[in-house]
Amino acid sequence: MSLQTRRRFLSHSAVAGVSAMGLRNTVAADMHSKIRIGQIGTRHAHASGKIEAMRKLSDLFEVVGVVEPDSERRKQLAQSEAYRDLPWMTTEQLLNAEGLAAVAVETSVDELVPTALLAVRAGKHVHLDKPAGTSMSEYRRLRREADERGLTIQMGYMLRYNPAFKRLFQIIDDGWLGPLTELNAMMGKKASASMRRELAQFAGGGMFELACHLIDAMVTILGKPTEITAFNRRTKPDQDSFADSQIAIFEYPHLVATVRCNHLDPFGFARREFTVVGEQGYYQISPLETPRVELALDRARGELLKGIQPLEFPKMTGRYDDEFRDFAGVIRGDYPLAWDSEHDLTVHEAILRGSGMPVR
Repeated sequence: MSLQTRRRFLSHSAVAGVSAMGLRNTVAADMHSKIRIGQIGTRHAHASGKIEAMRKLSDLFEVVGVVEPDSERRKQLAQSEAYRDLPWMTTEQLLNAEGLAAVAVETSVDELVPTALLAVRAGKHVHLDKPAGTSMSEYRRLRREADERGLTIQMGYMLRYNPAFKRLFQIIDDGWLGPLTELNAMMGKKASASMRRELAQFAGGGMFELACHLIDAMVTILGKPTEITAFNRRTKPDQDSFADSQIAIFEYPHLVATVRCNHLDPFGFARREFTVVGEQGYYQISPLETPRVELALDRARGELLKGIQPLEFPKMTGRYDDEFRDFAGVIRGDYPLAWDSEHDLTVHEAILRGSGMPVR
């Protein structure tokens, strides 16, 4: 059982009563007031979904405003349902808004960490979308300054809140699969020409930008790899330099994990999968959203039967809803975020190495 997995579940139970002592919030948010939050940036692929989640959870959040420096983009977005009727602000105006407790950083990837650092230095909790930039040293500085200020950074790895993954983490934590022997995962899609051009700016390609979700889940289960080997293929060199067919091998003392990313797959969404095998069973999620799970056990466990069986889950109300519900609980001091700086730094180093990018 990894320390990361243990923290995931204990954080909402035994330690919840004392966790508030360790949170030195610059802006307090009591149980009866809405948390004032804003969004900086709209260019991240998840940006509109995140603002929709915050607005939907109106019992928890009051969205103060949105920052988008591009005037033409503001005009376009103002007509969309996600951004309609929201105030547009500068970064300075938002960070100085009265009572602002947190911001969601949804810029382009290269601006994520510098923007989050501005928010941390202004005393705000941060929801930071993924991946955390290309510089390990800049990300370390961001996490260090947030920790020193008692501020939380919640990374936007959405699979943490996927019900199939939450159940997987619990089953592994309970030891029902026995000693783990194998982990394999795949995430892909058919990239358009514009997406290929956009992602080609990153040497790590799709493994860096998309499969980072899988690497976060892997580290939650297994912890830090001992060795990482990346294999990147650029299958259309006459068209662009995008690494579109990739596999990374993560070595652990007692098993080898593999993560694949394929941006040439027209059925990539349907084939996304995450499989963990142990000496006493396996757990396979495929597809990841809406999740379908096959569980195999060599003996009955709790309400689960011996043999191969499907697991069913309630329909999710929204891709990011539980993510922001958790963020609200952390901001209010109910409990610390289950994934701490140590975990997130381990994940980011694994993402960089797994996508063949330098760690600097």
